[in-house]
Amino acid sequence: MTELLAERADDDGTAIIHDTGTWTWREYLADARRVAATVLNAADKSRPMHIGVLLGNTPTMLIAIAAGAAGGYVTAGINNTRRGEGLARDIRRADCQILLTDAEHRELLDGLDLGDCQVFDTSSDEWAQLVAQAPELVPHSTPAATDPFMLIFTSGTSGDPKPVQLAQMLIPFAGPPLLEKFGITADDVCYLSMPLFHSAALLGGYCVAATSGAAMVPAKFSASTFLSDIRRFGATYMNYVGKPLAYILATPEQPDDADNPLRAAFGNEASDRDIDDFARRFDTMVWDGYGSSELAVIITREPGTPKGSIGKGFPGVAIYNPATVTECAVAEFDENGALVNGDEAIGELVNTSGAGMFTGYYNDAATTSERMREGMYWSGDLGYRDADGWIYLAGRTGDWLRVDGENLTAGPIERILQRMPAVGQVAVYGVPDETVGDAVMAALVPSGVDDLTPEALSAFLADQSDLSPKAWPRYVRISSQLPSTATNKILKRELKQEGATAHDDEQLWTREARGTVYAAN
Repeated sequence: MTELLAERADDDGTAIIHDTGTWTWREYLADARRVAATVLNAADKSRPMHIGVLLGNTPTMLIAIAAGAAGGYVTAGINNTRRGEGLARDIRRADCQILLTDAEHRELLDGLDLGDCQVFDTSSDEWAQLVAQAPELVPHSTPAATDPFMLIFTSGTSGDPKPVQLAQMLIPFAGPPLLEKFGITADDVCYLSMPLFHSAALLGGYCVAATSGAAMVPAKFSASTFLSDIRRFGATYMNYVGKPLAYILATPEQPDDADNPLRAAFGNEASDRDIDDFARRFDTMVWDGYGSSELAVIITREPGTPKGSIGKGFPGVAIYNPATVTECAVAEFDENGALVNGDEAIGELVNTSGAGMFTGYYNDAATTSERMREGMYWSGDLGYRDADGWIYLAGRTGDWLRVDGENLTAGPIERILQRMPAVGQVAVYGVPDETVGDAVMAALVPSGVDDLTPEALSAFLADQSDLSPKAWPRYVRISSQLPSTATNKILKRELKQEGATAHDDEQLWTREARGTVYAAN
């Protein structure tokens, strides 16, 4: 990254477009060098050179990212949706000796124990004066390819977030394939509305601009202002993670939606229906892949990918039984397309070649070792593979359900529910059955396309020939929104903790143990 950005130091093409102004690459990187010099002037060289950034998607955040490359220190992306002790714990866990924040986020730190960490408000006059008086930059180090460029915390869907060491080589590695796939050049404009403290935005958005010289539009994601932003900034490329496509598609469709400059959208975790509908409605190419924050297992769609599949894996990607440490059987399907050998076919996605791009969690050898077992990387995600090598997600390792003596996973049930036009978002999880094992529960957000009623859901499920009777949700929670992370991933653990209940502003539908008719409670 240090070398890549240094090559753009004399580039007078546009780097940043924002409501507060525009920057050329020359101006952007000059500002980054001044910030780096300011930070290093205040830092304790005897401590880990970790500089935290608690900022939104703004030019200041982009400058802070480049400053780490210029200054040869490690930038720690701090999740700005974390609160209280969780936020303080992340800052301490990353060994941040300096934290850059702004007026929007400064109050989040009030009363928190940050350890021995200096806090600078980048929106203050004092900070502006320090930067203006910055000495000549003397980088802290000249990084090697595998040295950490940033610490990126995992999403925290299955426990406390963990700081992944994002290597210097990864952004230069991730960019060129996307440039080739979408024909990106310096004339393009990249809309960056996914959180820049997370790897999805860096390796799906920032990398495209950094390797092509295209402009960046840092923005806060909003489904209601998405299209107007794309038009007024002339954005031609965007990245996403989680459910943004679903949120955008839930806004009222207009006859001129396709009248926009957007050519390509790249991301992960969108449903097949959302991919197709977004491409049609906005007349753009959508390419969805799979990759965890650790970047040890990479799977991409390619021409001919079947519905429901996330594609084929890079070399070394396989599906293993964690108990026997052997590769799982090939998935078999009945005449209706239902998986018939789930117990043998579903396993954990692994990289048999080793760690891939994963260089470990910072200062956490135990958790790193847990991911690296038997010389392989274990992702924590469940999947199965058909005879042609196409991979299908089945959920997280905690998504196994034991229903009437049969093992089920959430992923296949979610994909079936997503076929229903009236369903916008879905999460399937297990709650305790009144006798033994688990009962299937689904939390649904209506799409607004059709009426979502108990009768309509019952009729829809009865028509799905590949849905096992045991996979019918026993409980259905109808909500206007589901709890999610900053990267738009649904927090199933919160839903599980609440059990077979619904809030006062929600509905709870149930069916009898052997019934197929839902009734609203």
